[in-house]
Amino acid sequence: MANCNKEDAGMEMFCFQCEQTANGSGCTRGGVCGKKVDTALLQDKLTSRLVELSCAAEGKPHDAETDNFIVDSLFTTITNVNFDDTDIEALCSRGDVLIRKYGGSCLFSAEDVWHADEDVRSLESLLLFGMRGMAAYAHHARVLGKEDPDVNAFFYKGLASLAKDLAMDERLALVMECGQVNLKCMALLNDANVGAYGKPEPTPVSTDIEAGPFIIVTGHDLRDLKLLLEQTEGKGVNIYTHGEMLPAHAYPELKRYAHLKGNFGTAWQNQKKEFADVPAPILFTTNCLMPPTPSYSDRVFTTSVVGYPGMAHIDGKKDFTPVIEKALALGGYAEKREMSGLNGGHVLTPGFGVDTVLSIADQVIDAVKTGKIKHFFLVGGCDGAKPGRNYYTDFVKQTPEDSVILTLACGKYRFNDLDLGTVAGLPRIMDMGQCNDAYSAIQVAIALAQAFGCGVNDLPLSMVLSWYEQKAVCILLTLLSLGIKNIYLGPTLPAFVSPNVLNILVEKFNISPISTPGEDLKKILG
Repeated sequence: MANCNKEDAGMEMFCFQCEQTANGSGCTRGGVCGKKVDTALLQDKLTSRLVELSCAAEGKPHDAETDNFIVDSLFTTITNVNFDDTDIEALCSRGDVLIRKYGGSCLFSAEDVWHADEDVRSLESLLLFGMRGMAAYAHHARVLGKEDPDVNAFFYKGLASLAKDLAMDERLALVMECGQVNLKCMALLNDANVGAYGKPEPTPVSTDIEAGPFIIVTGHDLRDLKLLLEQTEGKGVNIYTHGEMLPAHAYPELKRYAHLKGNFGTAWQNQKKEFADVPAPILFTTNCLMPPTPSYSDRVFTTSVVGYPGMAHIDGKKDFTPVIEKALALGGYAEKREMSGLNGGHVLTPGFGVDTVLSIADQVIDAVKTGKIKHFFLVGGCDGAKPGRNYYTDFVKQTPEDSVILTLACGKYRFNDLDLGTVAGLPRIMDMGQCNDAYSAIQVAIALAQAFGCGVNDLPLSMVLSWYEQKAVCILLTLLSLGIKNIYLGPTLPAFVSPNVLNILVEKFNISPISTPGEDLKKILG
């Protein structure tokens, strides 16, 4: 763990919330993500305001303004969301106003978390980062008109706990509660997406780019994509998804737009290479925004809580006219451009959500009972730039032919263009969607366990997960809160998990760091 004492003369900031954190311990002189010291300190200031506000609001009725402020502020502090100091300072000022509204008087500094006893710091960080991830899902559900009072209430409870002197078992209980509440939040978002756009269905998606003007939409927000599709219809501008927006093609109400053509590029960490000199604008609806290079910075647009200094921002009115005009001015490619995934494939197939998989449950159950399917692997999570992530490609390639790979989130780009064929008439790779669609995987696992009359941990199912940022943290907490064991986690373990807390997780849940694909498969399959 990093030494983050205040008297450390070399320290200007401290951040260790993502997997790529400097030296595997903590960023102190600017973030590896591109976050500057001043920005990190402002994010700490905003976190402090959130804790003070939550303390002030304890025992008092909350209103929508305060609920929304807390969710959006937590979302803003996720890795690769907002690099704009002006935006963050404005949120801090709003927080001051709300604190006075609730008669707040307590003072809190986020530095108290980073400088705490290492085990306290570990549990408080797990809770804080889990809430940041959950806030992203709550935000997406809210823009579709869906909220849950239990989810909103937990943000206040969890944040206020950071200012309290609690026993370790109380802090651990809050961490597990965060996972339980996040399951509700993911269910809320699933219902919101299905209600707005229909049930996802398997849909082949091309990686090739047609000639003519186009817009690349990245992030996670399906509502922003829907509004852009509406505003571009009939204007001769094609729309391509990128990164975590790929699953949008599987929703009936989105794929009915003929100008939603395909998917551009791969996962977020490749954007500087893939966006260089592309003759089209890029719209960032959520994370993961990397500091853009001059080769494409004049074509970047942000919206919602996303921000970067000097970049054009589309406000809450969601008028995408500037993006559309930029696309028409740039003109796109003169001829069709053949592109592929990381393994040379030209077709990706999202849409294997919980409803799709459960619709073929009888076929799956029969295939297991007759021995045609011997094992299921959930291989998913965040992708990232650090070495070691080829593990997931090699792992999938080495899985036996009588197994099925369920996948979700952007880590799937390591292998989602592979053609692994079928087993028992089913595709061996089933893309279940975005990171929040871990809810689908959980529901499928629960349904299979019920069908076989056993617990989830007794299924021939192994979870091999990759993590990068805070949404992965809250998903992991959800899995642990459900009692799911034997999870393989990589490419490295979180820097904010202390040895003692790690021992608790290993003893209680048998979490294992990944090793090599061959060794891990041998342990899993025996």
